[in-house]
Amino acid sequence: MSLLPDAESFKRIVSGADRSARGRLSRALLGPLGAAWTGVMAARNAAYDAGLFAAHAAPVPVVSVGNLSLGGTGKTPLVAWVAGRLLRAGHSPAIVSRGYGAARGTVSDEAAELALLLPGVPHVADADRVAGARTAARAGAGVVVLDDGFQHRRLHRDLDLVAIDATDPFGCGHVFPRGLLRERLAGLSRAHAAILTRATAVPPERRDAIRARLAEACAGRVPGVWAEASHAPVALRDGEGNREDLGWLAGRDVVGFAGIGNPAAFRDTLHALGARVVAFRAFPDHHAYGAADTRDLAGLAAAHGAAALVTTLKDLVKMTGHDASPRLLALEIAIVIDRGADDLGRMVDAVAEGRR
Repeated sequence: MSLLPDAESFKRIVSGADRSARGRLSRALLGPLGAAWTGVMAARNAAYDAGLFAAHAAPVPVVSVGNLSLGGTGKTPLVAWVAGRLLRAGHSPAIVSRGYGAARGTVSDEAAELALLLPGVPHVADADRVAGARTAARAGAGVVVLDDGFQHRRLHRDLDLVAIDATDPFGCGHVFPRGLLRERLAGLSRAHAAILTRATAVPPERRDAIRARLAEACAGRVPGVWAEASHAPVALRDGEGNREDLGWLAGRDVVGFAGIGNPAAFRDTLHALGARVVAFRAFPDHHAYGAADTRDLAGLAAAHGAAALVTTLKDLVKMTGHDASPRLLALEIAIVIDRGADDLGRMVDAVAEGRR
């Protein structure tokens, strides 16, 4: 039996929630690996800070949206918010990403989702983000929005935005694989702005405590702007792009499913919208849905008499072969900047206009 059978079990292990013998043994084995990776990332960052490793500039301004931890921090809606603001201001943004999880000739989950949210905004996927940014600029982009770029320091960025999930802000307190952090919390000191996502999911005193702990980890070198954001469902969508009012969910029996970093948050959202979630299936992040998954989910919905299968946009774009019954719908989520919106907007505008 694998010590780490799936993402949910892994999180229970590294968070300490799994107190079984397997959980304790896993943490003991993962501890030295996490310490080693912490050292690797610290040495790499020090090399960039000292100029030993070069950061390559793109021909146009670069706004990076990233995070400190693995899993769902609400980064994709934040990318959409930045690109949408640039578009409305008359700029020509392009999104550049690594294209994680995409097979050759296909697009990544996030790229497909962003294509639905931002039709007309080009998306360049390239493991070499420097090359990707240059490709975008040659194609006419006036600003590059770098998706998931905080640790990709080889590409110079003019603005670093970091998303931090209020429901799990510290990545279980350890660097991967002992925890969920990509690097130490002190890395936040490189950012220009920190955006606490899903902020309304925790009380104000908890938000203040998160900010204080991050400031302590950064030895006072905190980002210049602190913003707080909530994720607001705005509509339901089907695979054809048709939209349904959120009120459709109220009182209806549905089967929810998601293959994202934080499936529990999605399930809670369905409950909050008044849906009766009669069954829920959590898949690994970036799960590639096959015909067997489609049949199993349809069978689960039929067994419970559910009116619909409801998932995320990220998952909807990967579902193929689903019949008309039951309905397959996805929640469209938009980010709302509840605190610090003006300061954050001014930073984005200044970079796009070459004033930073």
